[in-house]
Amino acid sequence: MKRGRAMESKVMNSDNKHWFLKGLKHGVPIAAGYFAVSFALGFTAGNAGLTVFQATLASLLCNASAGEYAGFTVIASKAGYLTMAVITAIVNARYLLMSAALSQKLPEDTKLPHRLLVGFWITDEIFGASVMVQGKLNPFYNYGLAVCSLSFWALGTGSGVIVGNIVPPDIVSALGVLLYGMFLAIIIPPARKNVIVRILVFFSMAASFICSKLPFISGLSDGTRIIILTVVISGAAAVLFPIRNKDNMKLKKNLEKEQADNPDKKEEAERTFSDADMKEAKNA
Repeated sequence: MKRGRAMESKVMNSDNKHWFLKGLKHGVPIAAGYFAVSFALGFTAGNAGLTVFQATLASLLCNASAGEYAGFTVIASKAGYLTMAVITAIVNARYLLMSAALSQKLPEDTKLPHRLLVGFWITDEIFGASVMVQGKLNPFYNYGLAVCSLSFWALGTGSGVIVGNIVPPDIVSALGVLLYGMFLAIIIPPARKNVIVRILVFFSMAASFICSKLPFISGLSDGTRIIILTVVISGAAAVLFPIRNKDNMKLKKNLEKEQADNPDKKEEAERTFSDADMKEAKNA
């Protein structure tokens, strides 16, 4: 009995090692991209007054480029802890959805510590690589991705602070454009595909500029203004331009047409559509 358990444990450890090494290999291109982006992020951290150790530790504990940049911006503006917590929660809210989605891909017997680590190390790129795995996801594949890519993320941030303290301020300011390039790379692809996203991007930039000039709002910290604009614009966009499932909308139109042709089937049509809604919600 003990020998059987030992053999099973040995096979499991070998499988975990295989997936960890595979994650390390697949994390190399992610690491290269992270180092370049976090290098520019290090300039922002240095300008905010953080030391090399503080900036590196921040990148180890906050695995989100936009969230970390927002945090450094809040630090630079000398805003309070509450502002820091709220803006970080808003900017990183998408990771709640990614964590929920990835938890469904883990084996049912995955223990809580593994689930917490997988959730902690989720980034856009790690999530994308993890969901591409066929079948169930071994947590050690996620660990391999994280160890490889996020170590370079922290290394790049620390290196950016060091270089920022050595090179002249004008060069640091010029290299800081790399960070804006990262944001452009995030917003341009969806803006090119969707006219609504394109309009909202330009509207957000215009609203940010106007708010920086208005008498009362301009007196608020940069972080607070970002919170207000994020909540108002994203909330309005969600209400005015909701994203609907195309198949579900097609079903609804067919049922409405059938209902108009035969009023006696109204209750049956409504019940059928309700069942379709429930099925979609369960599969979401």
